[in-house]
Amino acid sequence: MLIGRMKPLSLLRRRSSRISASNTEPHPSLVEAYHGTHLHLDPRLLSINPIKSPPISPRFSESIASNRPNSSNSFLSLLHSCTDVLALGKIHGLLIVRGLTQNLQLQTKLIGSYGTFGKLECARMVFDSIPDPDLYSGKVMLKWYIMNERYMEAIGFYTCMRQRLQEQDNIVFSLVLKACVKLLDLDEGKKLHCHITKVGNPDCFVLNVLIDMYAKCGDMECARRLFDEIQERNVVSWTSIIAGYVQNDYAEEGFVLFNKMRWACVEPNEYTIGSLLTACSALDSLHQGKWIHGYMIKDGMGVDSFLGTPLLNMYVKCGEVTDARSIFDELCDADAVPWTAMIVGYTQMGYPVEALKLFSDEKWTGIVPNSVTLASALSASAQLKDLNLGRVLHMLGIKLGLDEYAAVMNALVDMYAKCCAILEANYIFERTSPKDVVTWNAMIAGYSQNDLGYEALIFFNQMRSDGCLPDAITVVFDEMRDRNTVTWCAMMGGYGMQGDSIGSIDLLRKMLKEDLQPNDVTFTSILSTCSHTGMVDEGQKYFDTMSKHYDIVPSMKHYACMVDMLARSGKVEEALEFIERMPMQADISVWGAFLHGCRLHSRLEFGEVAVKKMMELQPETPDYYVLMSNLYASDGRWDEAFKIREVMKEKGLIKLPGCSSIGMDNGLHSFALKDMFHRHGNTSPNFKVFSEHMVQ
Repeated sequence: MLIGRMKPLSLLRRRSSRISASNTEPHPSLVEAYHGTHLHLDPRLLSINPIKSPPISPRFSESIASNRPNSSNSFLSLLHSCTDVLALGKIHGLLIVRGLTQNLQLQTKLIGSYGTFGKLECARMVFDSIPDPDLYSGKVMLKWYIMNERYMEAIGFYTCMRQRLQEQDNIVFSLVLKACVKLLDLDEGKKLHCHITKVGNPDCFVLNVLIDMYAKCGDMECARRLFDEIQERNVVSWTSIIAGYVQNDYAEEGFVLFNKMRWACVEPNEYTIGSLLTACSALDSLHQGKWIHGYMIKDGMGVDSFLGTPLLNMYVKCGEVTDARSIFDELCDADAVPWTAMIVGYTQMGYPVEALKLFSDEKWTGIVPNSVTLASALSASAQLKDLNLGRVLHMLGIKLGLDEYAAVMNALVDMYAKCCAILEANYIFERTSPKDVVTWNAMIAGYSQNDLGYEALIFFNQMRSDGCLPDAITVVFDEMRDRNTVTWCAMMGGYGMQGDSIGSIDLLRKMLKEDLQPNDVTFTSILSTCSHTGMVDEGQKYFDTMSKHYDIVPSMKHYACMVDMLARSGKVEEALEFIERMPMQADISVWGAFLHGCRLHSRLEFGEVAVKKMMELQPETPDYYVLMSNLYASDGRWDEAFKIREVMKEKGLIKLPGCSSIGMDNGLHSFALKDMFHRHGNTSPNFKVFSEHMVQ
């Protein structure tokens, strides 16, 4: 059994998370040294974290004591051989005591040493203490901001550099541009571009980074303009613009540029190939993907982890699972990315057993699954309708802390729903926040698959009220393998309820293309949609088609839809003529639809005809008499309204007032509008009691 081979608990034996306490106490030697020089600095800037550092090597301490460094060269040698931050603190203290803090070379080396240990506050303190820093010391400080991923501070430091230093070079520009790329900060990138243009003479490397910055920030127009201005483009220039187009969903333009790149006799590198493989995946272009794979083999590019993953993804997206598995098996040092990609591929292409075998293979127990991996495994168990396996995976997700991820929660809803555990699916659904389109789709599909159509419709309406478009539910509908007339009609009705006549009619056309015969319910949905959206000509066409081409005899519902369509659009006379031409006597629903249109367009003379017909069909129903009386009253015909009320009295017809009910104290209590007393003889006011009960 697959469950026995999975061994989910073995996946939990991983490296423990790194937790380190911070110690912000200033290093004693630095505090003492600075106090001796009468420098007024914030002691917090001198803080060293001894917990992260090993104790000072005895040999290193002996070296400091025996050599008694005095010259700058001696200190440079000590800084170069320093291997821990505590020793660095001692050296810094000695520099201060020996009065060497004004030596620019030593201070620059000290900045680099602090940067090596990630102590950027101390490094910045050293830089700020230099009275006349040069460009090199500024570049060292900037480099360590970038190396430690402190990108916001890097941009801020660049502003400081411009104030203190008169010149900047291309290395500085490239470092700051990298920070803009990492932050996706287009505004700062544009400001820097302006400064680069003002300074002049940017080299090809800076221009390439600018192209990359604009592309990654989504401004392909500026990226392309800059690319076209470069006179001597190298492989990095071409790769940057190609990757930019692919990343911004212009994969076809990426291939156009690749062809131009070949015409320019520029050979692609592995980064170019990786971008092109991603483009093939986006375009589902297996032919081009295989051509690129052949180029890789011809050029001697190995299938390593860098190119192996996009190549594997390309074959998966193009449906070639066997080729994808061959690539996966070639990867010697495969990590979580290709492993997950292969599991996703198996699941998406309908190979759930293979997906779960790979997921539970002991060879990969050293890799911790991520949320995408677990979601794919849950999807595979859903395809197998294996509830026990799904629950094991659910427990694994809880132990790995992945059960709160959106992808996993959506997969859990889908798995429980497909395994007929609808209560558990609903429990996960209610816990999911915020709910995206996939969450709603999974729950609606689950109700539909479990023959709970009413609940599915309720969820569909709730989804719409939460702001999801009708197209969202099409995702579920399109994935259904056994679509029949009932499911098509349900979809049409859903679109119709939302007033999307175009979507509803488009579904009918797709249904006919699948050689499915529409039934009377199909045309009821279509006619109702056309009625509510005012598409009279389309509705008339489908009404004629149902009898001429599909031999469906129109029922009273179809006639009522047509009358409603004509009257609602203001064609009251045509609606009345249509009723008179009906092959059977119109019932209450037809005349009610006609009356609704008359009231919408204030055609009271036709409304009077409708009400009289309704009174003839159901003479003992008081509602129609009241309706007729109200109709006369709205037109100022008070005598006629009074006569109708008299007729009601003669016939003993009483219109019961509308009321509401509330369950309280094991009983049902009713009350009407402005009703302040109990309707069953109790004269005590009940409004306060009802209000208190509702609050409870």
